[in-house]
Amino acid sequence: MLTAAQVIDLYQRSTLGERRPIHRPDIFEGMLRHANVLVTAWAGDKLVGLSRTLTDFTYVAYLADLAVDEGCQHQGIGTRLVEETRKRLQPECMVVLLAAPKANEYYPKLGFEHNPRAWVLPGTKTA
Repeated sequence: MLTAAQVIDLYQRSTLGERRPIHRPDIFEGMLRHANVLVTAWAGDKLVGLSRTLTDFTYVAYLADLAVDEGCQHQGIGTRLVEETRKRLQPECMVVLLAAPKANEYYPKLGFEHNPRAWVLPGTKTA
């Protein structure tokens, strides 16, 4: 079973750790528990990639996280994670994501089209 500790470790080895609450395992547990689609990539017993998606499966899927260990990037893992995610959706279901700044040039290579109309309403911060 995938644990929050494994995912936090992966995010720290990827560029996503900079933008996720890696100091809050409780939040990560909720992120994993409530995801509709989780696809993982492993090197032996080490988690090296993860795709985490929230979706209705037919119209839209929000690819919330695509994380690949920086030491394992440029090997097709991210591409495969997206492909495996799409296999779990209906063919007409669109996939939407907010690109991490360092990955902005990556997504067009996978066929994603840029859309400048994304808006974010931040959650309230707690101490």
